[in-house]
Amino acid sequence: MFNKLAQVKAHYLDLQKQLEDGSVYSDPQLAAKLLKEQKELQPVAEAFSRWEQARDDLDTALELQKDPDPEMRAMGDEEWQSAKERMEALEQELKLLLLPKDQDDDKSVIVEIRGGVGGEEAALFAADLFRMYSMYAERKRFSIEVMNENATELGGYKEISFAVEGKGAWARFKFESGTHRVQRVPDTESQGRIQTSAATVAVLPEAEDVEIDINPADLQIDTYRSGGAGGQHVNKTESAIRITHLPTGTVVECQDERSQHKNRDRAMKLLRSRLYQREREKAEAERAGLRRDQVGTGDRSGRIRTYNFPQGRMTDHRINLTLYKLDQVMNGDLDEMIDALTAADQAEKLKASQN
Repeated sequence: MFNKLAQVKAHYLDLQKQLEDGSVYSDPQLAAKLLKEQKELQPVAEAFSRWEQARDDLDTALELQKDPDPEMRAMGDEEWQSAKERMEALEQELKLLLLPKDQDDDKSVIVEIRGGVGGEEAALFAADLFRMYSMYAERKRFSIEVMNENATELGGYKEISFAVEGKGAWARFKFESGTHRVQRVPDTESQGRIQTSAATVAVLPEAEDVEIDINPADLQIDTYRSGGAGGQHVNKTESAIRITHLPTGTVVECQDERSQHKNRDRAMKLLRSRLYQREREKAEAERAGLRRDQVGTGDRSGRIRTYNFPQGRMTDHRINLTLYKLDQVMNGDLDEMIDALTAADQAEKLKASQN
């Protein structure tokens, strides 16, 4: 590991030297490439420099421990212990920094929420999840764009698709895929009985045009009239779009805009992301022998989390984390949970890399 780290640091210093030479900026494309590479290597190079300093401090402390003066030896013991602890902490940090990065972490995402078991209560819970994610996105300064929705009479959602735009959205949302279960007394329940319902969440990294090449001949595009719950906001023109990707059978719909052109653009964005995710999962399965690149299974059928309203708790079953602050969670306070999932994922990858 340390040979590799020495190579990384040497390359980082070489990049730094090139960038200090003003002539490199005569080629903006090359300068941008070098700056990007330097930025990616900087955390590793700087952490390794701190490790080297701790190692030097350890060597100095060892010399002090040989001094005939008892006070100097005591000082050496103290400095040796401090340097050793710093080295151990930095070695752990460096192991994490050397883990392969998720190529999609900086991307925007598309989130799809569907009401599952539980009828109207499940649809209302789907709306609560949409609100929770919207408030979290606002905290992280991401923007939300609704792409498609199928609302119910009581304000729930049979399904809703929306884009979360912003650098790093995938890193913060990627662990949300799966079945979310809710336990609470529905507003429609007159006898105060607790009901269990569920909604499924799928999170897709947004695909760029260059990443997914779609043959127009593989598409079946249908138009229809969009409409809200109970006939509200019925559009008299056929502005809603349904696109079927014939080779894979993937179907996407978009009816949120009154413009057929805008709905078509959004539907194509959703289709690209679904096809990209399909290819991503296929590649990951081949690379890791069906090992998911998420904590636990992360698929739609796996129950990942329970929101228990009577007890005010949220439990993530993949890492056995329970937080007794459900009100804050439902208002978008998700960082503690997402940070714990990220740490568990890193620990799992670190363990796999050492096998």
